Amino acid sequence: MSGASEDSPVPLPQLRLDELLDELQARLDAARATRDRVHSLLEAVLSVGRELELTQVLRHIVEAAVALVDARYGALGVIGEDRRLTQFIPVGLTEEEIHRIGPLPSGHGLLGELIRRPEVLRLPELAEHPASYGFPPNHPPMHGFLGVPIRVRDKVFGNLYLTEKRGGRDFDQEDESLLVTLAAAAGVAIDNARLYAQTRLRAQWMAASAEITGSLLSGSDEIEVLDLLVSRAGDIAGADLVVVALPVEDGRELEVQRAVGLDADDHAGLILPLKGTFMGTAALGGGLVVSADVQTDARITVGPPRWRGLGPAVAVPIGTPEGGIRGVLMLARAAGKPLFDADESAPLEGFAGQAAVAMELAERRRDAEKMTLLRERDRIARDLHDLAIQRLFATGMTLQGATRFIDHPEASRRVLQAIDDLDETARTIRASIFGLRSRTEGPQRTGLRSRAVDAVDESAGLFGFAPALRMSGLLDVRVPADIAEDAVAVLREGLSNAARHARATEVEVSIDAGEDLVVALTDNGVGLPANGRRSGLANLAARADAHGGSFSAEARESGGTRLVWRVPLGR
Repeated sequence: MSGASEDSPVPLPQLRLDELLDELQARLDAARATRDRVHSLLEAVLSVGRELELTQVLRHIVEAAVALVDARYGALGVIGEDRRLTQFIPVGLTEEEIHRIGPLPSGHGLLGELIRRPEVLRLPELAEHPASYGFPPNHPPMHGFLGVPIRVRDKVFGNLYLTEKRGGRDFDQEDESLLVTLAAAAGVAIDNARLYAQTRLRAQWMAASAEITGSLLSGSDEIEVLDLLVSRAGDIAGADLVVVALPVEDGRELEVQRAVGLDADDHAGLILPLKGTFMGTAALGGGLVVSADVQTDARITVGPPRWRGLGPAVAVPIGTPEGGIRGVLMLARAAGKPLFDADESAPLEGFAGQAAVAMELAERRRDAEKMTLLRERDRIARDLHDLAIQRLFATGMTLQGATRFIDHPEASRRVLQAIDDLDETARTIRASIFGLRSRTEGPQRTGLRSRAVDAVDESAGLFGFAPALRMSGLLDVRVPADIAEDAVAVLREGLSNAARHARATEVEVSIDAGEDLVVALTDNGVGLPANGRRSGLANLAARADAHGGSFSAEARESGGTRLVWRVPLGR
């Protein structure tokens, strides 16, 4: 009996106590783990709420989710208006791995399943799901999957995708609960970031509008203002191509005045019909037009192919159909970049509207300045008529009366010649007076002199500077109406060609009415193209032939072109 006590088994109460201690330790470990995960969740919620830049917020959300559920890979996909992924932000892959995989997902297969059915999806093996398409070449293997939608104000903004829980384990119910909680906090953070972005974007557009308005009202020419508009719009919207087109005279077409960015030369100077073009669609509709892919947009049916390398685009009219469309502004991004969403497009309409108001105010200011100039010209014309011509006439009469007292034949001849010169001077001044007054009398402004000045003034908006103009002779007296009509058409055509094709920085115009009417236009542009289209020059030659005249177009030795249109005047 005494020996049996040394080898006897442990009493039952002692064994029960060890089991209870082990269970207590397990519960303490579980509670500690739960505490740690709750602490991690709180840290994750705080981290995604610290940033205000939307791009940084989205990346922090993915990084927090990966750390929270101990996943190897994670991603956040942003859903666009077309129910496809417009952004895909991966975490866990190196830049080299991303490059080897190729284009990022757009929302097909299993990722598209969460777009179609925005509910939590947890899988031990994602390849077994019916919607799984497999992986592209060079993609790392992935098995476990946990997907959770992110909602912003009850609207699905995007989805969180987590794969490959570390240690070879499956995602469990606790992982799902943590991720759902994080997604709710992420929705609030995204909403705050979007509101901040909207506020900042509107402030940038307002500042740009104020700058353009100030530039117009301060007297800057239209070309400078268009350059400013293009520059500010491109910077604020992050566009790779910015184009501004203005209506041509008949209002049925648009002419691209400025194009800056990707392949801008393919767009510069184009004449676009309103129907069958992207910018024409905005002008006809009088509102914003957005395209997810301008290369394949069904509304673009005419014109040369010029959208290579571009994707998302937006066009907005400058002005309204009621008040008149003053132009169209188009912004485009490179293929693969994010679409122009509603947050970006809405301020663009206000910006274009402010630009239209500024352009109208500037036009009214120019009209007022022109009226002041015309009144001054009218005053000068009255002074010339009432003072200069009367004095010339009186001087001529005095000299004519003095000739009977002159006995020397040569002296008498010279006085008579002086009287003739005074008469010629008086006629020249009268012609100038007629030209000045004809510019102040609305519909009666039919003289060649005033119409030529109008044509040159209007061309300044195309060149960005005012061409030099020299006129001599009795343009409004000696030139018949039909020849004057053709002369003005020739002048307008020559100026338009120089502005559109020559890229000239200096232009000189001279109009002389002697025995012949000679209209000459000289520029320092790129010269005449060897095999370029000559239909415009043929029209000028035909107008000269109709009056028994001639036309020549020659390249200058110093560079540029000289056009000379010559028509004989009746004696």
